[in-house]
Amino acid sequence: MFNFSRKDTEFFDLFLEDAKFFQLGAVLLDDVIKDPNKALERIEEILGLENAADDVNEKIINKLNLSFITPIDREDIYSIAGELAKGVDMLQGALQRIIMYHAGHATQKTPNLTKLLVESTNELVKAFKLLSDVKKNQREILDAVHKVSDYESKGDLIYREEIGILFYDAAEAAKEHGASRAVIHLIKWKDILEDVEEALDHCKKVADMIRGVVMKYA
Repeated sequence: MFNFSRKDTEFFDLFLEDAKFFQLGAVLLDDVIKDPNKALERIEEILGLENAADDVNEKIINKLNLSFITPIDREDIYSIAGELAKGVDMLQGALQRIIMYHAGHATQKTPNLTKLLVESTNELVKAFKLLSDVKKNQREILDAVHKVSDYESKGDLIYREEIGILFYDAAEAAKEHGASRAVIHLIKWKDILEDVEEALDHCKKVADMIRGVVMKYA
């Protein structure tokens, strides 16, 4: 029951495939934050990732329905698959918002947030690569999920600081240029920053689910 390496590893292979889609989506969003001129090009790529992630999620559900014995709890398999697919959806939504808002160049520290997002998804990929042999790889898996939690905490600090700067700059700009222009900029980037911060939170949620599997089976 607890030695995953001797059982069917297809669930873990599919988890890893989905995690890589999440990682690639984070890289695409980071790329657009650095260069908004790439937004229209990257949206096509992330839509493809979203469709691919949905296909993998469907494979997991179908395999789950056909499997009498599973290497970990059925509920854990179902939940992890759903949350990984949701992560790609969130990144696609963030990129769509950038295009819809004609957001232009990012605020000063938004690239810091997307960098943390890329690093978090890198650690998730690392953890999923190791999960099929949880006993052997317990320390490395827990190290990876701990890093995700650390990145999420750092992201919270950056997010709050940047939102504060946005409101301050909007107030100052309103004194010189009128309120409407400043408020529009504030609304655009407040929403986008929230999207990125929520994606970081989601990475931590997935990491916590991986930690739960380790605690059950290591």
